[in-house]
Amino acid sequence: MQTHDLPCPGRDELDLATVLHALSDPVRLGIVAGLRQSGDERRCGSFEAPVTKSTLTHHFRVLREAGVIRQRQEGTARLSTLRTDDLDARFPGLLDAVLGAVAGELLTA
Repeated sequence: MQTHDLPCPGRDELDLATVLHALSDPVRLGIVAGLRQSGDERRCGSFEAPVTKSTLTHHFRVLREAGVIRQRQEGTARLSTLRTDDLDARFPGLLDAVLGAVAGELLTA
């Protein structure tokens, strides 16, 4: 089975404004929270989202191009991984703060 990584920025190329923009959408936050919770790579089709498949693909692309996730194509499956180490090295505490705020909102809703 053929596998290849999709392009994403390197650790030193991560831009705070671009990462924050990627994290500003509720659907993308849900994807990031799901990846954090699973702790492993997941197939794109495994996410429940209130959007069409093409819109979900767009959200994954925004996250990948911002450097929030890494994706690889394995046959017909696209697998996503949260870039926790890279994000924590470049912007210490950012991911924890954003996901903590989302968790807090979900608990009070």
